[in-house]
Amino acid sequence: MPFELLILDCDGVLVDTERISHQVIVDLLAEANVSMSFDAAFERFLGKSTAQCIPLVAALLGADVSEQFMRDYRQRTRLAFQTELRAIPGIEAALDAIRLPYCVASSGELEKMRTTLGLTGLLPRFEGKLTSVTEVAHPKPAPDVYLLAASKFGVAPERCIVVEDSPTGVAAGVAAGMTVFGYSGLTAGAQLLDAGAHRVFNAMSLLPGMIDGRC
Repeated sequence: MPFELLILDCDGVLVDTERISHQVIVDLLAEANVSMSFDAAFERFLGKSTAQCIPLVAALLGADVSEQFMRDYRQRTRLAFQTELRAIPGIEAALDAIRLPYCVASSGELEKMRTTLGLTGLLPRFEGKLTSVTEVAHPKPAPDVYLLAASKFGVAPERCIVVEDSPTGVAAGVAAGMTVFGYSGLTAGAQLLDAGAHRVFNAMSLLPGMIDGRC
């Protein structure tokens, strides 16, 4: 069955935000006398929405997450994005070579997507093609955000390819009945396969050939 739509996650697939945002969380926890390694934070928070991360942080703090903690998190990540954020290596060339229509479905808020895609120069490619977890009832690993993105284009789920970098996101794509390619640039490929990814790749230069069946 031919594919008709490519649906891309944003964080970790288009823009290299994960390492930045997780380091900010590690730093804020350290200031609250909670020790957590970057690898542990990456494992715990990868692919989750802000709403999903808040109770996880609260459990580590042993207290509710304060408004000040969230203000500090947003301010520090915003400043770090402005100086450190880059597009995922090879993504622009890959998008140039892909013939399918494509869009974004993310666990992030629309404002964050517009900011990060804007800082990396990718936003013009995705104007009018953004779907956020804030538009649906249930976050990943539920399929809601992917099903909504497909419905916006009038494409059946089975004719969609999803590109994800987290086990949580892979599970969402699989639950939506879509073909899922796991990008293992930062995440172990075995974890993505265990979550249900149909194929795994570690360089964006491979993506166009995977989509059209050349590799």
